[in-house]
Amino acid sequence: MKHFATGLMTGLSALMLTTTVQAAEPNDTLVLTLPQGDVAIALSSDLAPKHAERIKKLACGGEYDNVAFHRVIDGFMAQTGDVQFADMEDGYQPGRAGTGGSDLPDLPAEFSDTPFERGTVGMARAGSPDSANSQFFIMFQEGAFLNGDYTVVGQVESGMEAVDALAKGDGPNGAVSAPDRIRTATLAGGC
Repeated sequence: MKHFATGLMTGLSALMLTTTVQAAEPNDTLVLTLPQGDVAIALSSDLAPKHAERIKKLACGGEYDNVAFHRVIDGFMAQTGDVQFADMEDGYQPGRAGTGGSDLPDLPAEFSDTPFERGTVGMARAGSPDSANSQFFIMFQEGAFLNGDYTVVGQVESGMEAVDALAKGDGPNGAVSAPDRIRTATLAGGC
């Protein structure tokens, strides 16, 4: 009986290893280098193809490099991606960070049934569902109230501890007076 139980456990362990979730393809893996370490994000080209493509285009163009995490609310989310006003080495405007986008047009919503959970990456937008452009946020924990109202564009695969360590907001609506930045944003598979 002892050998049967040992064999069963070995078989279950092997089964569990073969059913783990597969990582995103390198061309759909965004790598953010933060002061606290690298964060790998699996972009959801199947759920939000236009939004995923936008993030890849901006990352490959170097647009996210040196962009601040301008809004970080502990227990909620960390927001970045304002390439117009939050580039900390080229025209950083703290009072306007979070109000800009890119030179590209806004995108139509690509809502899905995918829930907002810890590590989910969503597209930030203004009041209109079709106003997402370049900004995105990473969830610290579950946020069901966002489900179906914001586009899910990805999921953190590794490096969530670097997101957890970001400077938290100390101003109105989570504004960060001394924000951390994205040092570089690249695709694992290259551009």
